[in-house]
Amino acid sequence: MTVFFQLAVTAALALAVVAGTIAYFRAVRTARPPVGVFNGRDIFLMMGFVLALPYVYLALPGAVLPVVLALVFAGGLSVGYQPLVGDGRVRWALIAVLIASVLVTHLAFGETAPPYWVANSCVVGLVVVSATNLNVQGGMRLKNVAWFLLALAAYDAFFAWVVPLTQELADAVQGYPYAPAAGLRIGDDLGAVVGMGDLLAYALFTTTAYKAYGKPGLRTGTVLVVLFGAVAPVAALHLIAAATGDAPGIIPAQVFFGPAAFTAYQVLRRRGPERRMADIVFRRDRADAPRQTPVRAEARPAA
Repeated sequence: MTVFFQLAVTAALALAVVAGTIAYFRAVRTARPPVGVFNGRDIFLMMGFVLALPYVYLALPGAVLPVVLALVFAGGLSVGYQPLVGDGRVRWALIAVLIASVLVTHLAFGETAPPYWVANSCVVGLVVVSATNLNVQGGMRLKNVAWFLLALAAYDAFFAWVVPLTQELADAVQGYPYAPAAGLRIGDDLGAVVGMGDLLAYALFTTTAYKAYGKPGLRTGTVLVVLFGAVAPVAALHLIAAATGDAPGIIPAQVFFGPAAFTAYQVLRRRGPERRMADIVFRRDRADAPRQTPVRAEARPAA
């Protein structure tokens, strides 16, 4: 029962976030910052940010951490959904309702209750959709994402099995609202949680693959998310538990997804150069394009 619950919840959450990211990408054009194109230096800076962020979280006092996470969530929602809700007062009112719903459900039902995890998962999913589109529409290419995910796989493996930083961060947010994860827990027996970073990795690869190669890229990304983002980590968790008699604390999903995504990029690149944002026609662009009426040739008198 537990394995099927974890598979269903993990796959549903990953696919829901990917579907929301693709829908946003197809419908909304974000303002592109004047940063040029992504290169190896940008990936190095991103990895530096990823490395430093857990230490910043752990350095904060316990009661301050959820406040910082709530502010980060609110900022991500405000920037990402400005094209959809242009009125700042309305946008911030909606964000306040979302952020407050997480706190209220946590106080009313507790951190193991489904209402809290539903509210928290909605906020986390919306932030991932926002962050993904800001990066992809801002110039990130599939090559950049593939190398980033490969480096992230090594990072997750090291800090999960060598230096238990990931477990320390998970313990630090225990008992507080605004967990940087999505999932569903029903009491103490059933639970499935997907890290915010994992959801961002799935959305980044699938959306960038779709931008670069259209539907073949979208199909490839979706299959990888299901097989290596949901099935492989859950199966590995239960297989190790069955073989050793002791369930491991953490199975980093990126250990499976990162190498698979990098291999898929090597296959997709054979289709040719990646599409750029300038090559993609958005729905709003098609709707706003002026319609051209055919010009009829003037009738000439018969000779």
